[in-house]
Amino acid sequence: MLIDLQVHSTYSDGYLTPIKLVDFLSQNNVAIASLTDHNTVRGQQQFYKACKEKNIKTIPGLEVYVKLNHKRFNILWYNYQDDHRLHKMLRDSQIRRRNNVRRILNRLDFNLDVEKTLDKYTKYIPINHVIDDILEYPDNRKKIKKELDIEEIRIKDIVDNYLRNKDIGILRESYIDIKRILKLKEKIGGVIVLNHPGKHRNQLNDDFIDRLKSLGVEGIEKMSPHHSYGDIMYIQYLARRYDLIETGGSDFHVSAGYNYPLQNSWEYFAIEGEQLRGIQKIIE
Repeated sequence: MLIDLQVHSTYSDGYLTPIKLVDFLSQNNVAIASLTDHNTVRGQQQFYKACKEKNIKTIPGLEVYVKLNHKRFNILWYNYQDDHRLHKMLRDSQIRRRNNVRRILNRLDFNLDVEKTLDKYTKYIPINHVIDDILEYPDNRKKIKKELDIEEIRIKDIVDNYLRNKDIGILRESYIDIKRILKLKEKIGGVIVLNHPGKHRNQLNDDFIDRLKSLGVEGIEKMSPHHSYGDIMYIQYLARRYDLIETGGSDFHVSAGYNYPLQNSWEYFAIEGEQLRGIQKIIE
């Protein structure tokens, strides 16, 4: 049984609407899926209805930027109850994110109507889409190529040189204290999972996992295109040592395009639910 418990739509930083995203999942024979947009649940109803038409079982999902003391990381939250307290917490983070993006964009010397651009995104502000907006203007493309002395512009080039530039300002995510999330979880339920820990090496250690487990985190994402074979083996060990649920997701945002031989992770990477320890607690 193929599952995908981490995909993203246009309601955060994905490039497909929830309906088009379900078409993609159906084409890849996914039986169970979760829309895990960043810090927003706005696309959940559309996703659920489209999945129902395709006979795909849906799991309510959400990806959240969190902090624990000075450590920043991501979690996935599954099977929460749709609740006004959750909406308020997410809305507060969205407002902080909007203000952070506005502050940086106003410092950049680009041809861009900042407020009009921000108004396109009513919830989470996806920086990749904002960069697409910047690149729509030929003058901006010319300026970037000249200043960075490059011929082809990548999103990473803009992030590293303009959005993480100490002379301009550092664009940070809007993090929520994980203790606050776990406290809310006690009221509205669900399962909290550490998201793609292999993407950030300092998350793959016993002390960190032990700390999260003691706070109430119940799972760890094992299958991810961000993980090497070694990461997966070590995560598998951690899951057993700390009695954690194993999950898996493609982290799909968009296919590659440009006639590349590999278009997306599902062409080389598939997630079998039977290979994930304790996954029934989430998908059943």
